Amino acid sequence: MNEIAPKPAFRYVGTRPVRPDGVAKVTGTARYGSDYHPPGVLWGKMLRSPHAHARILSIDPTRAEALPGVLAVVTGSDFPDLPFQFSGPERLERNVWYDLRNVMAREKAYYHGHPLAAVAARDEATAKAALALIAVEYEVLPHVTGLEEAMAEDAPLVHEDMFTRNVTPKPSRPSNIARRWESTVGDVASGFAEADVIVEETFRNDPVHQGYIEPHACVAEYAGDGTAHLWVSSQGHFQMRDLTALFTGMRAGDIRATAAEIGGGFGGKTKVYLEPVAMMLSKKAGRPVRMVMTREEVFRATGPGSDTRVRVKIGAKKDGTIVAGEAELAYNSGAFPGSPFINGCLCVFAQYAIPNQRTVAVDVVSNRAMTAAYRAPGAPQSNFACEGVLDVLAKKLGMDPFDLRIRNAIRAGDPQVGDRKMSHDGFAEMLQRLKAHPDYARPLGPNQGRGVSTGYWHNAGGDSSATVFVNTDGTISVATGSPDIGGSRASMALMAAETFGIPYERVHSEIHDTASVGYSFITGGSRVTFATGTAVVRACEAVIGQLKARAAQIWGVEVEAVDWSDGAARPSSTNVGRFEALTIEDLAAKASATGGHFGASHSENMTGHAPGVSAMFCDVEVDSETGAVKVVKFVAAQDAGQAIHPSYVEGQIQGAVAQGIGWALNEGYVYGADGVLQNAGWLDYRMPVASDLPMIEPVVVEIPNANHPYGVKGVAEAGMVAALACVANAVADAAKRRMTHLPINPPRLLEALDERGAEL
Repeated sequence: MNEIAPKPAFRYVGTRPVRPDGVAKVTGTARYGSDYHPPGVLWGKMLRSPHAHARILSIDPTRAEALPGVLAVVTGSDFPDLPFQFSGPERLERNVWYDLRNVMAREKAYYHGHPLAAVAARDEATAKAALALIAVEYEVLPHVTGLEEAMAEDAPLVHEDMFTRNVTPKPSRPSNIARRWESTVGDVASGFAEADVIVEETFRNDPVHQGYIEPHACVAEYAGDGTAHLWVSSQGHFQMRDLTALFTGMRAGDIRATAAEIGGGFGGKTKVYLEPVAMMLSKKAGRPVRMVMTREEVFRATGPGSDTRVRVKIGAKKDGTIVAGEAELAYNSGAFPGSPFINGCLCVFAQYAIPNQRTVAVDVVSNRAMTAAYRAPGAPQSNFACEGVLDVLAKKLGMDPFDLRIRNAIRAGDPQVGDRKMSHDGFAEMLQRLKAHPDYARPLGPNQGRGVSTGYWHNAGGDSSATVFVNTDGTISVATGSPDIGGSRASMALMAAETFGIPYERVHSEIHDTASVGYSFITGGSRVTFATGTAVVRACEAVIGQLKARAAQIWGVEVEAVDWSDGAARPSSTNVGRFEALTIEDLAAKASATGGHFGASHSENMTGHAPGVSAMFCDVEVDSETGAVKVVKFVAAQDAGQAIHPSYVEGQIQGAVAQGIGWALNEGYVYGADGVLQNAGWLDYRMPVASDLPMIEPVVVEIPNANHPYGVKGVAEAGMVAALACVANAVADAAKRRMTHLPINPPRLLEALDERGAEL
């Protein structure tokens, strides 16, 4: 078992300075994806399928190309084809053949809103007019949008040649089930045989969108020499560069991608949509092309989180010890395979020490937009089911819901499905702290209920790079390749300040383009503060080594005789104590005269990340006449390892909870019988606004991760994982009705209350 070390004291890490991007965003000078206007830039617009499923018999752009003001038209045939093959680690497996067809249809339109062609014109009006002139001949095909309908034996086939993978023997008939995954720990049958109490239930949720404020946008400029510049609003400009190159037949090194400011992503901006199309249009037109989705296009054609069906069965002893758990999960991936169904398996029981577990899941295709990551992709859905069953189990056992979870809290070394073991401790301690919160004992009012839940997300490491150099005035510049969504520029500056021992105000932190800093993976998976932060610290340490060596040279001593503290080189012992300290400003001023300036880069594929764990409780009030649910109190705890910038950590927790409340109570896609999304806009897609939310109290627990220089674990996602179930469990307590289908919107809850026919 890992011993939990005492939290160290830091001078700058853990403080709350002003964010580096604050002034630009408040004054409106920050440049987002649609704010780049190179000279001669053209408007790019997409033609999208009016059908949910149709074979494309022909596309004729002739009339559009002849329209004055149109400089280029592209269709699927303009893009190189790619081999049909799966690659990458099992959990993150991808097939770029599918990805390319999601960007631009070729043989078939697989969903309403699927891109068929694109135009580049001198202005938006001309581009729209050109779209109407493109002639497309279709063979309309039967469609299926719902998960369970897609799994039926007689369902229309999305892909006629799709046979379920990971099944032995290979199925004899094609289906919409793309892949199966299973993992077991212990002996599940024996475990259930030991149980005194068994609870089993099936849970469902509708597809939901990430709801980022800024729509997808980009600018592509293809130059005559075969190189290009790409401005992107995404969670990973290196990935956008690489996929754009692959989908257009270019070399990645010939594209310089610049990360614009990003107006939210939450996983939804890790996929490529516009960038290859804009690049191909620019190549054809010989001028830069700017593309911006409308809000309706965002809803119809960019990935929502999966709708799911999850059956969970848990068995426990009378004292609350869980002896067995079983979960069967099905995830809707939309038009192409790739839902986060394995994440659902890995996270469903992950925060509990259950000796006998079995999880099995399937990835299902349908005629709707391809799914994309959404904040701990796959985990909120499976956690909703597990935590709902645990809530019922606690009631059957007569136990406090926190006590049940504390009794079964996972510890370092305990096995998990997927041939894993828990790597870090701290979960039980966080639960105990939250149970002791004074509001947990507060009496409830009429028609009110309280819910408890916990959540787990594995977090991530991965490739990150950083470059650090000392300016001539002794200030520090930090360059990374991780787009800043949750405050990473401030966190990088704080860690650099701490490492150098200089004030935060003397560090400048920036996001550089793909030609100016080493490769960095996407901003996602709660990885950046851990992985990119480590790269920053290692680069800082390398620069400090250079500074110490220069001080040793100036003093005429061995470098071992030089220490570094509080922003200065100092003699390490009284033997060299006759020398005055050389500050970073002193050394920078003498740099040219003593051998050159100081700078270093560090790139690393980071491992050693710690999982994120969260716990929370909330109080709700149910209106029995309308079915409306009001969240009146929410307290959410998360183990951050070390909060580099506590305000950002608290904001991540609050934001995750706010999104979870929306998912639990209101949000969900609604499709008509024609396969067309009925609520593709803010008016009809009901996201929570400020008046829908309570004060969300974040409780930041700090149990350091020994694998990071400052103890970081990552905080962006675990709170989202737990929030859905927390609200649903509170509704069950208030309404005396277990709601197993999200969202728990007023019509759905009112129907359940009417069926029960009892007063609250």
